[in-house]
Amino acid sequence: MRTPSSTVVIAGLVLIGVFTLFVKRPPRTATEIAAPQTQVGPAVAQAPVAGPAGVAAQPSARSPPPTGAAPAAFVPTVVTAAWDIPDPDTLPDDIYGRTVGRGRDLIARTSSLIGPDAADPTMRHAGNGLDCQSCHIQAGTQQFGIPLAGIWGVFPQYIGRENEVRTLEERVNGCMERSMNGRPLPVDGDEMKAILTYVRHISAPERVGQALVGRGTPALPLPDRAADPVRGQQIYTESCVACHGADGLGQRLDAAEAAETGRRYRFPPVWGPDSYNDGAGMARIITAARFVHGNMPLGTTFEAPVIPPGDSFDVMAFINTQPRPHRAGLEADFPDRSNKPVDAAYPPFVGPFTPDQHRFGPWQPIQDWLRANPAAARAIP
Repeated sequence: MRTPSSTVVIAGLVLIGVFTLFVKRPPRTATEIAAPQTQVGPAVAQAPVAGPAGVAAQPSARSPPPTGAAPAAFVPTVVTAAWDIPDPDTLPDDIYGRTVGRGRDLIARTSSLIGPDAADPTMRHAGNGLDCQSCHIQAGTQQFGIPLAGIWGVFPQYIGRENEVRTLEERVNGCMERSMNGRPLPVDGDEMKAILTYVRHISAPERVGQALVGRGTPALPLPDRAADPVRGQQIYTESCVACHGADGLGQRLDAAEAAETGRRYRFPPVWGPDSYNDGAGMARIITAARFVHGNMPLGTTFEAPVIPPGDSFDVMAFINTQPRPHRAGLEADFPDRSNKPVDAAYPPFVGPFTPDQHRFGPWQPIQDWLRANPAAARAIP
């Protein structure tokens, strides 16, 4: 048999290497999957839940998606490279490095530092047991996990909820008052300074005025039917109870582990007194469904979602019909009513649609009406 030439051997090795690159993806690193992270995702009560039409859920196997459900699998069209986020642990032990580290701690261990478990009662600004990274996954560094990385250079920016240009400090305090159900941080205080320094540090790859691809949550097509909280309870039971509990109150750490980690929960509550209030962004089903699809269960990424779009809308319809803290004064949100999100679940409701259609959908007709009638929407007091 003729011996292959060195050229043939080299060419063969190159082909094998190329093939390997395409078929073998390296495992996720410990940093990518490490705790302590918490999540805000689905949660379930044992009692039957009423849907938009008042139909009680019955214990059964999961029902099939209703007619008009979003596709069972949705492949995002966004193609984005992995982020190269600067690691705060590589910083020198100087004032800047310690300030960045303090900011990360405030995001990851909010409940014990500026929340209800803070040793100093005057520092208890967050009103519930969540941490900021309950929503901002991996301390705000995960793509499409509502990241904090990449937001530094896009503030100040217009915010429709207040109908004004707001600073990053004001946006942080919006989260403190709504998602954390608490009170604002002093804008000139050490805690706000540390949070801003951390956000600036992890936003280093971003250009001012241009957000990183991967900001927010992945887009989803809207279902052309109402989200179904009855079916959502079944999905919650199958996919979410293990972490968030049958009562939706999460997994609370014992005293020793809470003291060691600086956190109140291993997995956070998704309703009840320790969860986000009804004025938070997560209280809107479209916003929350995008988060669930791209990030839940914990460890999921937008590249390989686990919960299909239709299930994400349904499970959040269930979760957001459960009891949670109420924020007073919501009627003042979005004073320019043409900017009010179509899934905002509180009055005044915009357009000739029922409150239930705003809460559960279908939302596309509301969006179409708003585009065609902005002046009529603005006229709503």
